[in-house]
Amino acid sequence: MSAAPAIGTLQQELAAIVGAAHVGTPSVEINGVTPPVSVEPASEDEIAAVLRVAHQRELVVVPAGAMTQIQTGGIYERADLLLQTTRLNDIRHYDPGDLTIGVGAGLRLGEMQRALAEHQQWIPYDPPNIESATIGGLLATSAAGPLKASAGGPRDFCIGIQFVLAEGQKGKGGGRVVKNVAGYDMMKLMIGSYGSLAVITGANFKVFPRPRQTRTYVCSLASSAEALSFANTVLRSPMWPMCLELVSPGAQEYLCDAPAAVDPDHYVPDHPAVKPASQWQVVVRMAGSDNILARCRRELGAAVTRELEGAAEEQFWGWVRQFEYSLLQRHRNAMVVQVNTSIQGEAAVLQALEKAAPDFNFIAAAVGRVPTGNLILGFLPLSVDPPSAMQYANCVSQFRGLLPAGSSAMVAHCPKEAKAHFDVWGTTPTDLQLMKAVKHALDPKNILNRGKFIV
Repeated sequence: MSAAPAIGTLQQELAAIVGAAHVGTPSVEINGVTPPVSVEPASEDEIAAVLRVAHQRELVVVPAGAMTQIQTGGIYERADLLLQTTRLNDIRHYDPGDLTIGVGAGLRLGEMQRALAEHQQWIPYDPPNIESATIGGLLATSAAGPLKASAGGPRDFCIGIQFVLAEGQKGKGGGRVVKNVAGYDMMKLMIGSYGSLAVITGANFKVFPRPRQTRTYVCSLASSAEALSFANTVLRSPMWPMCLELVSPGAQEYLCDAPAAVDPDHYVPDHPAVKPASQWQVVVRMAGSDNILARCRRELGAAVTRELEGAAEEQFWGWVRQFEYSLLQRHRNAMVVQVNTSIQGEAAVLQALEKAAPDFNFIAAAVGRVPTGNLILGFLPLSVDPPSAMQYANCVSQFRGLLPAGSSAMVAHCPKEAKAHFDVWGTTPTDLQLMKAVKHALDPKNILNRGKFIV
């Protein structure tokens, strides 16, 4: 898809579907590949028509929303057409009494939450980039934030989904009501598929009453072992935290606004050998009445070093949500690894981080949801000279080799030069053959996100 005449013909054909103003030439490089053509359909019918053109021409399509996580994943084999869903940004239905809402895939999460807030409702969902990320992109990547500790992820409150398959057929799963159980559970199949099975065009959610009052308690502990023990004590207590977050000493520098002038090519954090590291933190967020919050404060005891509420509390949790992006804002060559493990496996994961990072001249930083075993780990270059591609690869290999059984480690961000030396997704799932069969059934020509996902 490199010949200029072929590109011109494709642009004309797409312009006839969506209008010339919504066909262009993207300037963004996606994991080492720049698609020659971009298109922004405004409806499911237009998306279906665009995909029929792509399927007939056997063009590789890259579905995208606001492109906040577009660099995540493997290196594309090809990328012929960037398909953005940002024009599907409507609220299709909202019934506060039935606690349901349906939206287009291009709607920003922040806009949806503000519409719900007018009725003191919300979706307990706080992934990174709330103001810019689209619903479709968040579902496709199954992004989540600190609230996953108590409310779960998007699979837990998405009750319906609409999509278009690679050959242009429109499909849906679930419905508009919470108790709809008809048909296949297509929501769970599409959520987390990274656009490799279909283009998500809309979704329905169950919504919840918004907490009237919350408070956050920052607890300081001397070591990771003490921090995990304290967090597990909280989990076994009568308290029911909204968020229960573990923060390593190396991560605390990034839970604040970035310095005014940051050069991501030359920024190096304070090395623990030069500046004594602060303690580990367990951060507990609670909701309830004054009496409930006062009791929680007494239960947490002397470990509490700081209390946050109001604007300061919201700002802090915004920093936690944006942790991995703060790392990348200050370190262009940082590597971010997302780990899923059991509660029992968290200690071994942190030990693996603290072993592998210094062995390859990286500084370790970690933030994570203790109740769900979702950890975000940063490997930060120790000097302004970028590590070699093999340093990243060898570090990832050693780190994965130290993980407890049943854990997974996906490299969410690293320099593109390093991606060619290892599999960003990690250990091949045991159900890989089933995944390949589903992919072939829904996308027989493999035109959706070829090379990005593991199948």
